[in-house]
Amino acid sequence: MFCERNVRILFLCLFTCLSIVFAGCGTQSTIGSHGGSSFNETLIWSDEFNPSEGVNQPSSTNWSYRTGIGNGSELEIYCGKASASPCDSEQPNAFSDNDGFLHIAARRVASNSYTSAMIWTQGLQSFQYGRMEARMKLPSVAGFWPAFWMLGNNFNQYDQSTWPECGEIDVMETHALSPVTVLGSIHGLGFVGQQIVHKYSMLANSTISSEFHSYGILWSPKKIEFYIDDPSNIYSSVTPESLPQGAVWPFDGQKFFFVLNMSVWSPASSSQEEMLVDYVRVWREETAD
Repeated sequence: MFCERNVRILFLCLFTCLSIVFAGCGTQSTIGSHGGSSFNETLIWSDEFNPSEGVNQPSSTNWSYRTGIGNGSELEIYCGKASASPCDSEQPNAFSDNDGFLHIAARRVASNSYTSAMIWTQGLQSFQYGRMEARMKLPSVAGFWPAFWMLGNNFNQYDQSTWPECGEIDVMETHALSPVTVLGSIHGLGFVGQQIVHKYSMLANSTISSEFHSYGILWSPKKIEFYIDDPSNIYSSVTPESLPQGAVWPFDGQKFFFVLNMSVWSPASSSQEEMLVDYVRVWREETAD
């Protein structure tokens, strides 16, 4: 999501376009089960985004802001609670309303310029292994790129050399080339960009913007599985054996923190779009064969 983002968007756009045209080729979504095992789960953390009264920004116990300009050719400026113009504290870009959802809004403020928000749990909440899930309703308008992802705790936004060695898990991202397609991927040293990206196409009569969907991973030692709507609906499974030769698997050495954001790319075809987040939850899982 950081230094290599400009390279990645070219690969991801090509990947998605080819996947749509050649529906019988490439990585296709499949319905599966998690190894035939049952789960005893304990909810160990969640943010339900229910404000105590009125309109609230995200809880400072769980979330902080990454502020400033986006990466490379992105059009957004990320705003925080007290960011200067063109950010507007009277119209925050990340807020929990009385509807019980977190809103992340990208708003046009000038030609080819938008305000938006990126919030993360770094230094506040981080996890390793279990089931991680967010329930969201997403825009499906060209130019808007909502994402729910994770970075290793040793990532330093002021030292870009810490990425991709820190590891990145893109639980869900979509750039609206198709209103029925989302992407899940992992990135690390020796595998960045298009190398390990898998797509999921929604079932008939369902889109990412017409209704809420749950996007999650099942994370265990040496394995990450991606699912949509139900943990039995696994559409991708990655292990160290999935990596190209010489790459380093970074997902067993430390905890990871959450990131929620919406970037904007040209040509953006709307003056304002929102991603809605119902919750982010983490379960500890114990398998019983």
